[in-house]
Amino acid sequence: MRYLKLVYVQVLIGVALGVLVGVVRPDWGVALKPLGDAFIALIKLVIAPVVFCTVATGIARMGGLKTFGRVGGKTLLYFEVVSTFALGLGLLVAEVLQPGAGFNADPKTLDAKAVASFVDQARHDSVIAHLQAIIPDTFIGAFAKGDLLQVLLIAILIGFACTRLGGLGEEVANGLEKLGKLFFAIIHIVVRAAPIGAFGAMAFTVGKFGAGSLVKLGALIGTFYLTSVLFVVVVLGLIAWSARFSIFRFIAYIREELLIVLGTSSSETVLPQIMEKLTRLGASRPIVGLVIPTGYSFNLDGTNIYMTLATLFLAQATNTHLTIAQELEILAVAMLTSKGASGVTGAGFITLAATLAVVPSIPLVSIALLVGIDRFMSECRALTNLVGNGVATLVIARWEGELDEAVLHRELRRGPGGAEAHERLETPA
Repeated sequence: MRYLKLVYVQVLIGVALGVLVGVVRPDWGVALKPLGDAFIALIKLVIAPVVFCTVATGIARMGGLKTFGRVGGKTLLYFEVVSTFALGLGLLVAEVLQPGAGFNADPKTLDAKAVASFVDQARHDSVIAHLQAIIPDTFIGAFAKGDLLQVLLIAILIGFACTRLGGLGEEVANGLEKLGKLFFAIIHIVVRAAPIGAFGAMAFTVGKFGAGSLVKLGALIGTFYLTSVLFVVVVLGLIAWSARFSIFRFIAYIREELLIVLGTSSSETVLPQIMEKLTRLGASRPIVGLVIPTGYSFNLDGTNIYMTLATLFLAQATNTHLTIAQELEILAVAMLTSKGASGVTGAGFITLAATLAVVPSIPLVSIALLVGIDRFMSECRALTNLVGNGVATLVIARWEGELDEAVLHRELRRGPGGAEAHERLETPA
């Protein structure tokens, strides 16, 4: 019975019950959607303040622009290299397995209204517009909208300002650190509702879209999940091995967060918790505070795999022949459009539409084929994104000499339920 007190076990039960309700009584499942929405809203309530306090404090303690530039440069370089691997893997697997072959979909028969909003947003989006959107209209506006990139920009500016104010800046940084602890305490309260949120979200997903959508497009779903597992085990596994830790132990350590993501289909719901766990694993708070929030917009490995894989699937499904040059063009375009995705549910679908809008040879309306299964794909995208950003943080912390490897290995051996881990959660740093 003691296992039932563990949050990750409760979340697993919630997910299983949600699937059961969605299958047996789909109407009930759809009606339970507010439970999942409410939990996500509660988490998003504190995400912006947590990111702001953590990043601003971290930069203030880094020691200035030079250190920030070095860490930021390494972070962006890592993101770009690993993201390109993810995009390339999706492209390669789609070419080898041909999940869309034989689908023979006629674009003229597809429901264009089902994807009209995504198509319209994709056509009006651009790199310049995306960059301009990083600057908030007002200081408070960034927090009101919950835009992580805007909050990140404000946090960076405040962090640098603190480094120029001497003693006063140190006092401000101390105040922000204490405020951050308050929001983390709120997270510990809210996360107790994760099983209920996962139950409602999963019941809605299965009840709304049903098992039929899974069967109909099972080849694409299976290929995507297989590719994501391959990426995590092989690519991220090798990266973790080079940093002297096991990818499997790391996955086991963050299993609670992974189960919450599985239930809610969004990696954003565990952003504060994963930041705290990475700090507990021995990574310094400044590194965690910089890498994780940035990674949520620039290091979305699962989304990258999905974009190239789904693009080639739609080409195959609509019998659209692509040359090698066109496939390389897709890869290049996806490298840009993927940077606009965030950790929220459905973002991958929007960036896919943005990619197709730049590659006119594939009918844009063909994304209507994926509407019914996108929620199931979103779960795998979010899971892969979360693991990828966790590994990135530990690797970059090690590069900077900001990772306590003794703590890392001790915590990975003990697991998240170790006595020392609980003691740290209760005792302020």
